[in-house]
Amino acid sequence: MKRLHCAAAWRRGAALTLLCGTLACAVAATAPAAAALQPLAPGVYLHRGVLADWGPANQGDVANSGVVVGTRCAAVIDSGGSAAVARRLLTALRQQTSLPVCYVINTHAHPDHVLGNSVFAEAANPGRAPPLFVGHARLGAALAARGSAYLNALRRDFGAADADAVRLVLPTVQVEGTLAIDLGGGRTLRLTAWPTAHTDADLSVLDERSGTLFLGDLLFVEHTPVVDGRLGGWLNVLAQLRAWRDVKTVVPGHGAPSTDWPGALDKQQRYLEHLQADVRRAIKEGLGLSQAVERIRPDSPSWRLLDIFHERNVIAAYAELEWE
Repeated sequence: MKRLHCAAAWRRGAALTLLCGTLACAVAATAPAAAALQPLAPGVYLHRGVLADWGPANQGDVANSGVVVGTRCAAVIDSGGSAAVARRLLTALRQQTSLPVCYVINTHAHPDHVLGNSVFAEAANPGRAPPLFVGHARLGAALAARGSAYLNALRRDFGAADADAVRLVLPTVQVEGTLAIDLGGGRTLRLTAWPTAHTDADLSVLDERSGTLFLGDLLFVEHTPVVDGRLGGWLNVLAQLRAWRDVKTVVPGHGAPSTDWPGALDKQQRYLEHLQADVRRAIKEGLGLSQAVERIRPDSPSWRLLDIFHERNVIAAYAELEWE
């Protein structure tokens, strides 16, 4: 497992961020209100996004974000879905520590997890080097492919002021396999880059001291899971995660954290297995895509946002399984 220590990596990150062309985002003249940070363990905090679709009504504050503090520096896990969300998260972080933010870790490329990056690039460490931005080896390509659509959606739905406050920040550290990040004081984060599952750039973050596992959108709780990668790959990743024995608390990308490990994976796994089985059955019976979408119902009506995401999941699964 590769190891990345804060001091050298942080200095290198300043140059790399400039090479990536990261531009400053506008910072409000008045201090923003702090986001709510829930302590999960000593030095480990969670900001919970609302269970809703990403949009202006919630300022894009729908994804969970984490903060982990060592003795030398702090790391942020997912920066939020807008500049406003990131500013509140940074204000809350500063209420917990004055240490520099040396890493911003993105668990995947979806806008609700990455669009706060430019706030941290500009404002996290005034007068000092900006953080390193860390992601899966495929995160940069995913952001390059989709970034303009994210910014267009911001401008269309959130307004010009919100769109102008956000710049895409590409990863300056790319993870293949596993990478250990040292925050000082024996606080090590173990990052794992996964094969295509929820997306093609999923990254998990385990705080080894507390056993807190940030799974990003590899895990949804209450919120309907969203298939944007490979359904079969996602089920394979869940099987591998179940073998992990050093997890005390798991944090999903959306929804409440849990100390029930690996039981916290059960409900999502049932949804995905049910989806896979139903789509395979529909294909075997000769149903076309539109017929499959009309027929296939979720395993439970209790999932939130089914009306937005379930049909999309059927379409994605059908495209994947049609020629298996």
